[in-house]
Amino acid sequence: MTLSQTELTRIALDITSGLSNRDRFSRLLDIIRQNLNCDAAALLAFQGQQFTPLAINGLNEDVLGRRFLVEEHPRLEAIARAGDIVRFPSDSELPDPYDGLIPNQGDELKVHACIGLPLYANERLIGAITIDGFDPQQFDRFTNSELRNLSAIASVSLNNALMIDKLEKLALESQNSDSVMNVSMTDDVEMIGQSANMQALTHEINVVASTDLNVLILGETGTGKELVAKAVHLGSERKKSSLVYLNCAALPESIAESELFGHVKGAFTGAISHRSGKFELADKGTLFLDEIGELPLNLQAKLLRVLQYGDLQKIGDDRSRKVDVRIIAATNKDLKQEILAGNFRADLYHRLSVFPLLVPALRDRGEDISLLSGYFVERCRQKLGITSLTLTPASLHLLKQYQWPGNVRELEHALHRAAVLAKAQTSDGLTKIHPQHFDIVESNSLPQPPSLLGKNNKFSPNEASEATSLKRATDEFQANFILHTLSGHNGQWAATARALKVDPGNLHRLAKRLEIKR
Repeated sequence: MTLSQTELTRIALDITSGLSNRDRFSRLLDIIRQNLNCDAAALLAFQGQQFTPLAINGLNEDVLGRRFLVEEHPRLEAIARAGDIVRFPSDSELPDPYDGLIPNQGDELKVHACIGLPLYANERLIGAITIDGFDPQQFDRFTNSELRNLSAIASVSLNNALMIDKLEKLALESQNSDSVMNVSMTDDVEMIGQSANMQALTHEINVVASTDLNVLILGETGTGKELVAKAVHLGSERKKSSLVYLNCAALPESIAESELFGHVKGAFTGAISHRSGKFELADKGTLFLDEIGELPLNLQAKLLRVLQYGDLQKIGDDRSRKVDVRIIAATNKDLKQEILAGNFRADLYHRLSVFPLLVPALRDRGEDISLLSGYFVERCRQKLGITSLTLTPASLHLLKQYQWPGNVRELEHALHRAAVLAKAQTSDGLTKIHPQHFDIVESNSLPQPPSLLGKNNKFSPNEASEATSLKRATDEFQANFILHTLSGHNGQWAATARALKVDPGNLHRLAKRLEIKR
């Protein structure tokens, strides 16, 4: 079977219909897989010397979150440099970037038939389509001319999508500026996620970035608030000036004012020279105040004055100077509750929260776990120098079931640790991450902690075993709680200690006292 002109026309009509980019790209790969009868296909965008998957078909879902550096993947490098269709011989010694990333692919089964279709616009490489199969002669019946026609249609679709994205960004900027600055695509901060709330967040970032409004970023620890701050800055007209970072939680109160506003020589003991504060360093740029809820009340009043009037006064200096600084603040606290508790000024809150951005918790964007996992696994592979690093389906299922109280940061750390453990147990360079490499268990299979509470959550001596004293009841509770937690972590004491938030040495001593056998 070959690709007839009728089929090519249908492909062109399908992918240029009124669909979203994501649906259009998925439709393209569906049609390619049906017509070429391939086992896997991927549409990749090329930017910054790396290929980024836009749509996949027949590959593990975490591939969509991976980023393939050209210099690390010889086949992709060959596609990027060829300028034409690339047919890799079935006995090619070049490693395939998708080996181990096709569902139900056995440990020894590798991709045999492989074709790369480079996608060009105005003689510039903008992406590629990769087509893979297990049969070495799978694509022999298709001529290069037919594949070039397919490549040309896909190039137009991808280029149109990229142009639309760029025009939408420029339109948002022009709404608030007479002179539009052309934001380079290479400056974009990548927000990994396709869930509805992440798409909403990305839209809000694009809307507020081109204004000069103060932004308050809200969200739990580990959700990526700093990444959001960078995205807002890079999307603004201030992007060519500095983005200055200050963590208010790590700021000793004794030097906090100096860090913010600076000081002159001799202003206080130890002030041996003039010092510029963060506000002065961020003049004409952006100041990112992380953990703003931890800022002492006396400094909140001084910060408010700078926000209101733009007047900056260094410690020990009677003179004031004007600064032009955009403020982006972030917190994991409920500032409204902090105001009621007297820990935060209401007037400062209103100055900062002109445009609040809520970063969703990872448990509220579970469909993004596959993409994030693929992204972090590929980064781990690069850092560890591993030829191939993949997640087993059971591992990905486990990650999706866990609630991630530490959000994206916890996911990243869990995957990095799992990758290190998996590498240590692998000798052939083809490393697979299994569920046992994680210190987490499925949320719906977590053992319930033992309880001394009876019916209606009320303590019942009769239901609290045969405890005859508070000490005995406490010891029995601790022993059962440790055993349940230990069982949930596959008998791993180090993981159990982390889950219980105790020192491993103390846990071992407590287990010995409670006569829990290791």
